[in-house]
Amino acid sequence: MLLTRASPTFLPSTSAASPSPQQAPSSPTFGRSQYRRGGGLVSVSSPVAGQRCAARRRSVMAAAGAVPAAKLEDADALIDSVETFIFDCDGVIWKGDKLIDGVPETLDMLRSKGKRLVFVTNNSTKSRKQYGKKFETLGLNVNEEEIFASSFAAAAYLQSIDFPKDKKVYVIGEDGILKELELAGFQYLGGPSDGDKKIELKPGFYMEHDKDVTTIPTLVGAVVVGFDRYFNYYKVQYGTLCIRENPGCLFIATNRDAVTHLTDAQEWAGGGSMVGAILGSTKQEPLVVGKPSTFMMDYLAKKFGITTSQICMVGDRLDTDILFGQNGGCKTLLVLSGVTSVQMLQSPDNSIQPDFYTNQISDFLTLKAATV
Repeated sequence: MLLTRASPTFLPSTSAASPSPQQAPSSPTFGRSQYRRGGGLVSVSSPVAGQRCAARRRSVMAAAGAVPAAKLEDADALIDSVETFIFDCDGVIWKGDKLIDGVPETLDMLRSKGKRLVFVTNNSTKSRKQYGKKFETLGLNVNEEEIFASSFAAAAYLQSIDFPKDKKVYVIGEDGILKELELAGFQYLGGPSDGDKKIELKPGFYMEHDKDVTTIPTLVGAVVVGFDRYFNYYKVQYGTLCIRENPGCLFIATNRDAVTHLTDAQEWAGGGSMVGAILGSTKQEPLVVGKPSTFMMDYLAKKFGITTSQICMVGDRLDTDILFGQNGGCKTLLVLSGVTSVQMLQSPDNSIQPDFYTNQISDFLTLKAATV
């Protein structure tokens, strides 16, 4: 299986090829920590190679100021040290439409201890309301106010910058983004309905890109790109023209995840592949509102009055979930039930180290029992 990672980008980013970190908008809570880049897999074939691998890993982490992650052994101590747990969903709570073993019991235990639970996902295909229904279908009692998807983050970001209501948003993405934009009062076009549109490249053909042909021309002021199973060349060209030719048009990405869990059988190309296509044609970096950008962390902290040092971020991705928690000043726990293996975590090239790692969140139950 090919293992890939997303390329982290922070709000806002304007350089198309710069390897340096992009800084977030001016805010008391943005940019708490330095960007640290993840790495890949390493093969160890002998004790000597293993020693060299370990030495290289220590050298890389020392240069980045990273402390190797500790295997979680005392779940009670971690639980008691924070007030809020933020959970990623794909690879942590479920894979595709299948619930990961032990999740209901773990969430019930944390609630019984008075912990606030929040669920943050980079998956933009559903709105918060739609995710609420998914939780319900899987037998989990989760309030809509506890759910924060990157589809919601896109609409919330536009609200935060007072995006003009007389301008439109072109959406390369699915229904979740459309529903959240509508709830926020923004005009939009595109989405799944553009999935069937084709371009006939006849001589002299000119593609309109700044208006909805069914209404009086209205300038598109933002292009929002998320995961899109209806992605096609029409959308690429339309979004590209808006970003390149409409003055001040924003390029907003819900996330840059390299892979996603559409099923529990394998990994699938993620929203980062759609974002990458637009980045390639526009040569403009997107404003990323999903993890690891701290936009959602700031939003949550303000909404719930949370002190970020009292939060533990739980996720399965180093370069989104763990970096998201670290950028927000939270404790971090990596679970190995999703895209990251222990070999990836301990790779000599990886400098993104969570505070703790464990197999899956139900270890909270077994490790708790082992420490009684």
